[in-house]
Amino acid sequence: RPHTDEFAYILVKAILAGLIGGLLIGFIEETFFRGALFGAMRKYSGFFTTLILTSLFYASMHFIRPMPLPEGDAFTWASGFEISTSYGIPDASLISMNQFLETARSMNEVINIPIVADCDTGYGNATNVMYMVKRYEEAGIAAVSIEDKKFPKDTSLLAGGRQELLRIEEFEGKIEAAKSAQTTSDFMVIARVEALIAGWGQEEARMRAYRYAGAGADAILVHSKSSDPEEILEFVKNWDLDTPLVIIPTNYPSLTEKDIEKLGKVKMVIYANQGVRVAVKAMEDLFNRIRQNRSIENIDEKLVSVNHLFELQGVPEMKDNEKKYLR
Repeated sequence: RPHTDEFAYILVKAILAGLIGGLLIGFIEETFFRGALFGAMRKYSGFFTTLILTSLFYASMHFIRPMPLPEGDAFTWASGFEISTSYGIPDASLISMNQFLETARSMNEVINIPIVADCDTGYGNATNVMYMVKRYEEAGIAAVSIEDKKFPKDTSLLAGGRQELLRIEEFEGKIEAAKSAQTTSDFMVIARVEALIAGWGQEEARMRAYRYAGAGADAILVHSKSSDPEEILEFVKNWDLDTPLVIIPTNYPSLTEKDIEKLGKVKMVIYANQGVRVAVKAMEDLFNRIRQNRSIENIDEKLVSVNHLFELQGVPEMKDNEKKYLR
């Protein structure tokens, strides 16, 4: 793991970059991750360690300088839900591919750790997916995740949401199109199975996952809205392919990292919306306090110093460059 201070620093840097995202910490023998993002996941599909993803939230600045990779291995998640939240609109296919892409691109420009992008349904049919892969790969994004819902989608955890799934054959075509469009062997396509979210059951979820793996998906993300982890545990228990699994335990937080590592088949865990939720709470609490007190006196303990922000922005380096080059 990164040292605590380094880990906190990289989280803050990503937040201040004005980005939705997350930090992926790899608990894996470091020789596996000396190259590209998921080369090891593909090549060593039997490795038993777990990748843990922690989400971040949106702030409003886009000028943070690149930062060094901390000790250990870290990756970043560009969350479709959190990007939509940053626009103040539902996560319902209302934002264009270019808006999602520019956020991911901004993330990639200011932090030098790989990005895994949440690309919803792929922004259209197989032809659209091919264009999406081309654009995201050109932007330096390491991996994309696409889900097997119909466009436009409802967010997965919305109570009473419209969870309509594509025909299996159509989504297979999207996966095959995505893999055919990539130009580098290290780029990764994650197929997100929404059958459990839609209430279609374990058999349907497994069948879809098998078909998507057969179509070339590099990993299978299986999602569940159950508050009991048993639904996901049953799926994992019955998974018998080498293709790695990815889970999002938002609704079943009792499933701990220690438990997940023991499963052996789950190679990535996404904490998908905790960042936006804690950030909104902190801001609401702060501004409610200011409004109640009609003053900003006595709130400093809740704030970082402006000088700390200057440091994160790279102002000292800028001033050094001014001394060297401004004449």
